[in-house]
Amino acid sequence: MGTEIVELARQAGPYLTAAVGAYGGAVLVRAEDAAADATANLGRRILQAVFRRGGAAEQAALEGAVQDAAEDPEDADAAAALRQQLKRALREDAELREELAALLPARAAGSVIITASGERSIAAHTITTAITGDGHRSGE
Repeated sequence: MGTEIVELARQAGPYLTAAVGAYGGAVLVRAEDAAADATANLGRRILQAVFRRGGAAEQAALEGAVQDAAEDPEDADAAAALRQQLKRALREDAELREELAALLPARAAGSVIITASGERSIAAHTITTAITGDGHRSGE
């Protein structure tokens, strides 16, 4: 069961990051946003499912982790703390594990998830050249 929880948390990680990036600290109470991409909306649904099933202490811990991740989206420690809250909730709730497994897209063996989140983000499995920024002129 431990590897199932780790795998679910690993799979959910990019969705959580995208949701916090799109919605900020309000992700736990925000309704689905047609303007947000599917990745952010799935992350929002995952976080809300975890929040809904927790008691007051678990909800407060999750809110704190979400707020930390929202304040500094580039902070790997904040993202890890958020995943840790997810793992804790998954360990304690078999029904939540089933709910999240159903929410997450099925992955084929060896498949890769690529997520871009944030202004001027680029997502690609293999990339040769990518230029983001203002004032770039081709051929320079």
